[in-house]
Amino acid sequence: MTRDYSAFQPPASGSGTGKPAASVLQTLGWQSFFAQQISVDDMQATPPVRVTEVHRSGLRVLGDGIDMMVPPRADATVGDWLLLDHDLPSASQLMERKSLIKRRAAGHDRSVQLIAANIDTAFIVTSCNLDFNVARLERYVALAFDAGVTPVILLTKADLCEDPSAYVTDAEAISAEVAVLTLNAKSDEPKEKLAPWCKPGQTIAFLGSSGVGKSTLTNALSVSEVAVTQSIREDDAKGRHTTSHRQLHILPNGCAVLDTPGVRELQLTDAEEGVAEVFSDLDALSLECRFNNCTHVSEPGCAVQAALKRGDIDEARLTRWRKLVAEDQHNTASLAQRRSKDKAFGKMIKQAKKHKSQKS
Repeated sequence: MTRDYSAFQPPASGSGTGKPAASVLQTLGWQSFFAQQISVDDMQATPPVRVTEVHRSGLRVLGDGIDMMVPPRADATVGDWLLLDHDLPSASQLMERKSLIKRRAAGHDRSVQLIAANIDTAFIVTSCNLDFNVARLERYVALAFDAGVTPVILLTKADLCEDPSAYVTDAEAISAEVAVLTLNAKSDEPKEKLAPWCKPGQTIAFLGSSGVGKSTLTNALSVSEVAVTQSIREDDAKGRHTTSHRQLHILPNGCAVLDTPGVRELQLTDAEEGVAEVFSDLDALSLECRFNNCTHVSEPGCAVQAALKRGDIDEARLTRWRKLVAEDQHNTASLAQRRSKDKAFGKMIKQAKKHKSQKS
């Protein structure tokens, strides 16, 4: 692997402010959570580097005086920190994560796709047009909650909408814990409105469908065009994929921002706590049901159905909740079954090799 120590130039965060400039690692998002995992001596032998780009051919990692590609690995994703082994990069140690956003991979393959690691804030981006979908937003918010990431809903293209108030009302109804902002991605609004979350040393991510303005927002926060953008199709408001891979950009103020490709299918897995937090009222009601395995459809003594008959809860929201709970349970069970089979298969191979070596 080649090493290029000149490509990455961290911003001078303290320039002109009277404050000391942030170190290269701090600029990349290094926090005390990671520092306590390694000693000063170990940092010399295996310096920490952050995965900033994920390609099929390998991972781009940046560190203090380090800008290089390391071999691809299934257990690492953009935003991860590695303890770099210069002699054998493939053996670099994956550091414990502060957060991890993941989903069930698209298609029939029962596997998990890692989306991003060590994110502080997830900006869930949607447009004030046909792209707006409450059910999809609930999925993203559940994903963020379960990962321990702060979710913020961004409603873009508000300037092209006669009255965005209906979109705001529907988005705010998802959770009282989630801020909802409207903005014009092509104006100065992103820098002003997102400033509370885009601080030095923080890592943010833009998540959402194609064409909602994720790359435009990334560019708006930077001093240059760091992400490619395209217009949406006017007939159905659907976007074209402009970001082909997940990439972490370092902003001039020392904040790291992740631009991601649009997600067509967002299947939740191992996200029980996140779903429960989005639908906290329904989750609390379910604890009052007569049966622990109540499906909240027709069972006697169902507190959820009783609340529905009283008009205390919305039927459409109840349907979405039941669907997400069932989906998460199914995917979690399917993936657990696959892991069990993979573990059993690996054990069988190991035993076969041991038996073969004994015979020889």
